[in-house]
Amino acid sequence: MHIGLNAHLLSGSAGYRSAGIHGYIHGLLRHLPRDDWRFTAFVGAANHMQIDGVELRRSRLDTESPLRRIVWEQALQPWQLGGFDLYHALAFVAPLPLSTPMIVTIYDLSFIHYPERLPAARRLYLRLFTGLTCRRARRVQVISQSTGRDVERSLGIPASKIDLAQPGYDPARFYPLPADEIAAFKRAKNLPERFWLFIGTLEPRKNLTVLLDAYAALPVHQRLPLILGGGKGWDYDPIFAAVERHHLGSWVQFPGFIPADELRFWYNSAEAFIYPSVFEGFGLPVLEALACGTPVIVSDASSLPEVAGDAGLTLAPQAVSAWTEALRRAVDDTQWRNAARERGLVQAARFQWQATADKTIESYRKALHGD
Repeated sequence: MHIGLNAHLLSGSAGYRSAGIHGYIHGLLRHLPRDDWRFTAFVGAANHMQIDGVELRRSRLDTESPLRRIVWEQALQPWQLGGFDLYHALAFVAPLPLSTPMIVTIYDLSFIHYPERLPAARRLYLRLFTGLTCRRARRVQVISQSTGRDVERSLGIPASKIDLAQPGYDPARFYPLPADEIAAFKRAKNLPERFWLFIGTLEPRKNLTVLLDAYAALPVHQRLPLILGGGKGWDYDPIFAAVERHHLGSWVQFPGFIPADELRFWYNSAEAFIYPSVFEGFGLPVLEALACGTPVIVSDASSLPEVAGDAGLTLAPQAVSAWTEALRRAVDDTQWRNAARERGLVQAARFQWQATADKTIESYRKALHGD
């Protein structure tokens, strides 16, 4: 069977756009090829990536811009889809004039629940076309059980039509490092010997103001430095205001966007990884931290309990006192940290890209055979 995949969110270069959906698409495409199947992925003009077993068909149009990508998606792409047995919309939306059978992947519905984080035109496009695409699709893939429930509840898609294909992690990139490599990285970055770490976009749904309130309630002798890594999203001013309000300027650091090739060093260097987000399609940083053997403390909201399992601490996202107590335990309880490290490695091993690809092939078979 010949499958066409819209992979225009597959970034050809490092940076902010190369995280998130890019990571899912890249991990899936690398593990999807197999006998008796042919794959053609549509990518932007500037993408020079090569993936074994997948033909990358480059657009003449530069689709880095969301507006140009929408124009390509709806006006130009349909003319290139003849000859495919199945079309896979890898991010929310399929072209309206599409007669080929298709499936769609949904990562989260943040454009419905957190619409402020997107420009009005893009938000309107996703709200109008995502639901329509899901209703037209033969199968709807989701990356977490939480997103599946949300698609069922918010878009009215029956559960029988929804398939789960959770992401994996790359064991060649994320793994426990030797102590000497960790020490060398800390020296190179001038990092403290012990610290807590968050990595993610600085925006309201990451719930960092609650974390800072909880952190400020710790006695000074129980605090470790807190490093909040990630680029600025929207409405990030309250985060910096909380640092000022609690006089935490000497305790909290903001290193900015962290390149992908540095991530494992940051995870390994941290004494615990803290992720208080109130809404996630999956929560890939938590999985990456687990794979590096770093204890995790996460909120019990949306998909995060699926990722953390019983490996870390899960807390109500708005319970400031519970977060304070969890931080106190993280600094004082060596036995918990050691046990969380071992459980985390076991939990991370459950998420494999090959399993993601196998689940995707199952969805293709269901779509093609009318199951």
